[in-house]
Amino acid sequence: MRNALLRTGVRPPRSGARTTLHRVGIHRRILDVAPPRGPAHAGPSPHLCKDAAAHPQHGRDAPVNTTFRPEEAPSDAPTLEQVAELAGVSRSTASRAINGGLRVSPEAQASVDAAVAELGYIPNRAARSLVTKRTDSIALVVPEPDERVLSDPFFAGTLNGLSSSLSDSDIQVVLVIARPGEAERTLRYLRNGHVDGAVVVSHHRADDLDTALLSSRVPNVFVGRPLSADITDVNYVDTDNVAGGALATNALIERGCRRIATIAGPEDMSAGIDRLLGWRAALNAAGMTDDAVLYGDFTIASGAAATRELLARYPDIDGIFVASDLMAAGALGVLSEAGKDVPGEIAIVGYDNIGVSASTSPPLTTVVQPVAAMARAAGGRLLGQLQGLPMPTEPLIFAPELVRRASA
Repeated sequence: MRNALLRTGVRPPRSGARTTLHRVGIHRRILDVAPPRGPAHAGPSPHLCKDAAAHPQHGRDAPVNTTFRPEEAPSDAPTLEQVAELAGVSRSTASRAINGGLRVSPEAQASVDAAVAELGYIPNRAARSLVTKRTDSIALVVPEPDERVLSDPFFAGTLNGLSSSLSDSDIQVVLVIARPGEAERTLRYLRNGHVDGAVVVSHHRADDLDTALLSSRVPNVFVGRPLSADITDVNYVDTDNVAGGALATNALIERGCRRIATIAGPEDMSAGIDRLLGWRAALNAAGMTDDAVLYGDFTIASGAAATRELLARYPDIDGIFVASDLMAAGALGVLSEAGKDVPGEIAIVGYDNIGVSASTSPPLTTVVQPVAAMARAAGGRLLGQLQGLPMPTEPLIFAPELVRRASA
């Protein structure tokens, strides 16, 4: 009995358990093997297999001997053979037509499509993968700690944009959180055929994902300029972070700020590096000093900590360019606690234009990073690779825009 169950891929159910069987050669089915309750149900449960009914000596609380036999399952689910018969083609032709149309005439394809629609046939995904050598899934790889991925709206926007790029396909998105120090484990997962391709976002220099993916055969697109590989070899989508940093800084200069600090992003990410370069370029062009620099990690807590240190080290600052909206939200909280009027005493410009920017106090002037559009474009590029289409070799760069609100 136990061996018969294990052959179906299902563990033997315990008495009183409810077991769901998925894809064991039959359609989904629920087997209730709970003992019958109450005097009105003295006979064997109609859900139990024949072995249980054959032994009336079992008491109400005794274990039930159940053996599930796939051949006893209902046969109402349409089969591939029925599709082939209705379409008037062979079983192998029907299989090829359902799984990509390889070596199938247009007439046969149309007949099979019609039969599938009429019968309501649902292909077996495992069998489809064997034929197509595809998993019909792509990975969204995020090399960040779990708590950051689940709390930062940047990643929600990325997932939304990527999913929308796949809306006309059957491809699913698998979220892969590549925790710090686990890059090799992530690469093994990607290389071992679990997904057809990968979109990588929030890449850090030390994770080496760009170099490793270049040496693999896994189709990939990065959101954000990679750092460790030759960028001419990497397919990526980004915003012009240097121009965006300069745009934010110039907004402060135009307002009349004369001592402008920055809370920069991580030094091991291209966004942090490039936005800092833009800030410096704008200050140098205006003949201003560029020494008031502190760093954060794109979180509210790091923005708050950096602001406290800025106020202590540079008490004369009258403007701050903050390299992310979450860090800017942290900065605004500290300035409020310190009794600083924003923008009267210190003006603030952020970066991203995520949801929090419109709800801070005061609402945040910020540079737009079109997160969803970038992820959507990355998804489109990855789909093109999977379909074997000719793809552009140059990166897709979005121009930054400034959204003016009350903070500057």
